Amino acid sequence: MAILTLRTEGDPCLSKKCKPVVAYDAKLARLLDDMIDTMRDRDGVGLAAPQVGILRRAFVMDAGDGLVEMVNPEIIVADGLQRGEEGCLSFPNRGQGYVERAEHVVVEASDRHGDRYRHEGSGLFARAVLHEVDHLNGEVFLRLITEPPEDYIKEKEERERENKRKQSATGRRARGDTE
Repeated sequence: MAILTLRTEGDPCLSKKCKPVVAYDAKLARLLDDMIDTMRDRDGVGLAAPQVGILRRAFVMDAGDGLVEMVNPEIIVADGLQRGEEGCLSFPNRGQGYVERAEHVVVEASDRHGDRYRHEGSGLFARAVLHEVDHLNGEVFLRLITEPPEDYIKEKEERERENKRKQSATGRRARGDTE
């Protein structure tokens, strides 16, 4: 397998709508395999074909529940609301930004052999599917970044304080300290 070159900010491939995949052959299988290797090499959650310069409707992702390949995906349902920070392998110098997306999706796609299937998921799975489908449509997450609402900021600060407390307590227990 190969590690492919990522297209980054300013590359015209990132703003073009992709064409459907029509040939389910060894060339597509090699592309998907190379995209998987590239995504894993960069510690990504997902990678779409235009991010490696191929203007075809295909992406790979692993949102923690195992590898998923989607060819010619179609969003069937996108509902609910999740709030969170999002980044992109093609925009490494931009860090993360606050993006609201659907909490739950149902997507229909083909596998590498052309067999159609449906996949349903929530949370990070939904966020990743929507992010990658945006790439296939020539859109990038930067257009969705907004200022986080005040309640989100407060919730995030509270989560960070709680995580620090837990880490501190774990460190004390490991050293045998008592409170």
